Amino acid sequence: MDIMETIKKQLQDNPVILYMKGSPNAPQCGFSMRASQALMECGKRFAYVDVLSNPDIRQQLPVYANWPTFPQLWVNGELVGGCDIISEMHEQGELKSLIDSAAAEDTPAAE
Repeated sequence: MDIMETIKKQLQDNPVILYMKGSPNAPQCGFSMRASQALMECGKRFAYVDVLSNPDIRQQLPVYANWPTFPQLWVNGELVGGCDIISEMHEQGELKSLIDSAAAEDTPAAE
């Protein structure tokens, strides 16, 4: 599988995914730290990819997304944005509702 297919599969398989430097518990830059903290405060699970450990993704995701920097937050396969957008949405309460709705769509309906 080529790297673009890997990225597409990650976006398809994870309703909320953060491409960042490091991990949420050990971020490797201040922007990734702020973005992951905002997501964690939403109280829902999310996937992440450490682009420092995945140089091919680090190189190709900006091409795929037409977004040059990290972190990158993707919800339901759509790019939300980077640290400034994530922080602004968090401060305005918009991030939690976006994450809640994505998490709800990921939950199977009760029968």
